[in-house]
Amino acid sequence: MVHDQQPETNFDLTVRFFPPPEELAACLTTIYLLETRISGGAKVTDYLQPEWGNLRFFCDNAPYARVVNPDASEPSFVDGARFQATGPSSKPVYFEMGQTRMWGIGLKPLGWAQLIAKPAHESANIICDGEEHPTFRHLAGLCDLLCDSSQDDEDQFTKLVEVLRDNLQPTRDEARIIAIHEAMVDPYLTTIDDFANAAAMHKRTLERLCKRHFGFSPRFLLRRQRMMRSLAAFMLSEGKNWSRTIDRHYHDQPHFVREFHEFMGMSPTEYATMDHPILDAFMTERQRIWGSPVQTLDKPRQDLDSGSAP
Repeated sequence: MVHDQQPETNFDLTVRFFPPPEELAACLTTIYLLETRISGGAKVTDYLQPEWGNLRFFCDNAPYARVVNPDASEPSFVDGARFQATGPSSKPVYFEMGQTRMWGIGLKPLGWAQLIAKPAHESANIICDGEEHPTFRHLAGLCDLLCDSSQDDEDQFTKLVEVLRDNLQPTRDEARIIAIHEAMVDPYLTTIDDFANAAAMHKRTLERLCKRHFGFSPRFLLRRQRMMRSLAAFMLSEGKNWSRTIDRHYHDQPHFVREFHEFMGMSPTEYATMDHPILDAFMTERQRIWGSPVQTLDKPRQDLDSGSAP
């Protein structure tokens, strides 16, 4: 895999997080407004890490993005789509971003069940034009709403919440989805038996619900959690030292390297030598304001002082 060097250019990123209202708190990881300023019409490149489903609305200059998944039967990418939707992922998403303004909505598993209402495994590791894809097009009206320059940020957020609230669909699995999510983010959880016990359900039920609402099997979800704990710790650490941030549940360093290839499509060394202009800035700010650097580590309900988010 060949990685282009970042251009020599002036780059600035600002992000504002909006706490979801109470009735959406268990459905959304974050609602945020991100703006990039890049001189000379240049673009920067980066890789999104594995995450839950996301809805991203670009008011101008929408980026090119593709899922890095050599096992896929056909490539999954978008180029210039103003509504870019992704399912739950276990692979990185490469993107090229110029100067833009973007609203982002992170979906927790319960949010997927209640706002998307389609089996999550069917959308795993895809990125698509949400205005065209049948799974997401019922939310396509947000494109015009969030890119209306006559409305200020607060008005756009209020209308965004109204649309999401109007699209909520109840699910009989709500309590079990939250129980699975609560168990899964426990860093001491290592086995499927422990996972099922913590979620208070039979392993076959756990398997079925994880696939439908979380996108992957219970075992695979635990592997992804372990990788994301390591990757988040590395991105936030001073000196970017893998040996100090690898999760304690890896047997040894070769085990970690194999898993990193599985989830990021490259070696830890390759990833460490790349510039991450978007992710470095976004994760640092998300950790500072939201208390969690990546959405896969968010709890079912985020404990957030409402005064913390500007």
